[in-house]
Amino acid sequence: MTAPATVSLSRTATGSEVPSAEERARPRWHTEDPLIGWTLALAITALAFFLRWWKLGTPHQFSFDETYYAKDAWSMLGNGYVRTYVEDADKTILNGQAGGLWADTPSMVVHPEVGKWIIALGEKAFGMDPFGWRIAAAVVGSLMVLLMCRFVRRVSGSTALGLVGGLLLALDGLQLVLSRLALLDIFLAFFILLGVHCVVADRQWFRSRLARGRTRALFRPWLVAAGIAFGLAVGTKWTALFPLAAFGLLLTAWNYGARRSFGQPKALVKALLVDGPIAFASLVLVALVVYVSSWTGWLVHADEYEKTLSNTQYTTFDGGKPWASASQPDAEGIGEVRQSLHSLWDYHQDVYAFHAHFLNDSSHVYASRPIGWLLMSRPVGVDAQLDIRPGSQGCDAPTGSTCLRQVLLLGNPLIWWAGSLALVFAVVRWAGGRDWRFGVAVVGVGSTWLPWLRFDDRPIFIFYAIACLPFLVLGLALALGTIVGSSNAPTPRRTAGVVISGSFVVLTVFAFAWFWPVWTDQLITHDEWLRRIWFTRWI
Repeated sequence: MTAPATVSLSRTATGSEVPSAEERARPRWHTEDPLIGWTLALAITALAFFLRWWKLGTPHQFSFDETYYAKDAWSMLGNGYVRTYVEDADKTILNGQAGGLWADTPSMVVHPEVGKWIIALGEKAFGMDPFGWRIAAAVVGSLMVLLMCRFVRRVSGSTALGLVGGLLLALDGLQLVLSRLALLDIFLAFFILLGVHCVVADRQWFRSRLARGRTRALFRPWLVAAGIAFGLAVGTKWTALFPLAAFGLLLTAWNYGARRSFGQPKALVKALLVDGPIAFASLVLVALVVYVSSWTGWLVHADEYEKTLSNTQYTTFDGGKPWASASQPDAEGIGEVRQSLHSLWDYHQDVYAFHAHFLNDSSHVYASRPIGWLLMSRPVGVDAQLDIRPGSQGCDAPTGSTCLRQVLLLGNPLIWWAGSLALVFAVVRWAGGRDWRFGVAVVGVGSTWLPWLRFDDRPIFIFYAIACLPFLVLGLALALGTIVGSSNAPTPRRTAGVVISGSFVVLTVFAFAWFWPVWTDQLITHDEWLRRIWFTRWI
């Protein structure tokens, strides 16, 4: 394991980074053997996919909110938009009948459509059954591990730390279980991580251009890629708007810091007036175009929504008005496009009313306050089969006891608890040491976690924290690299650092194996289950 250092930098009296002549020509992470890095990263990804693919079709039922997203995806695949389902549709589907399930009216869905279109790809390929509606999550969750390897490597400059970061992500229970369910959050987390990766790549690309004396960049390809990724993230869940805004602001600070580091006059003015508009167009406007495009199925069938949903409980809530199209005749040509877009905007206001008001008085047994998410305070029970008697289904519990099966949305405690400590360390290193790498971890966790604190008066769940996990792991990987140290010489300090960091990774593997049964619906005795439930709040 090498230390997390991307470049050799000196500092001016003001603390700004001054690249050496060598670093101006080539960032250090380019000097490591790409074949080794990619081969090992792909091996970790293959392992992650096997763990997520194994017995993916069990339990054979709709688990938690799969009943919404899997069926929405199936309707979008068959109709181009989400229609309401007939009574007992879940039972009909699980019995192997996937046709004749829809009513004639569109359904009021409260999340955007990108994640459901991805789920639909799996259903198209493998059919409308548990494996079919979960395989897309397994693929994307595994690709997220590969992306994590490359992301940590790009930030830290170390192939070894990149591999550690990817392995830790692969060994987390929250990431594992969400990769085995047809929920939206694994897609959200993947696209957010992809967007941030591209923003970091733009930072390196932009500094490389400045090092070559090219002070203007009208087209920044990595930022356009980031805009596409963030557009898909927001098109999965609106909460991606927070990291989009946060990293947009951080990008502005990076642009200013880069120009100042290379001694450019009026660095702040150039960062705001030259780089700012280009970055805004590349990141925000591209994301907006991608987001609106993701609603194409809705827009094509806007007339169906206008007839059914233009005057509902949401539009009239708290003095709200029905959609404009409720009292307008159908338009034609460009006018129809404008009317459909206006109706989509009205629909968005209805969805916001649902999230902002209609859930305030609701409750859920697995709801949790976000203040405790990073410490795994309240996991979510996705599925449970209790009181399995000895001799039934292979249960070998002693007489008087029982067996059970469970799927529990619980992170690997070692990763989350150590990651929380590493986050504190990252704040110190970013604020006190002006180390931008730790800032990526801090901003990533802050923008995906802190906004939830203002919504703790409604039912929200710990698995929403999956968007925080990559940045928590990044901070943990950087902390492990700091423990190892920057010297390659076999000094006692480095040896101790390798032993400490290596021991943590080994313990994480053991913890993963320990919790595996309650993450994957395995048959265990009640006593074995109790040994894995460390706190009463986990029940």
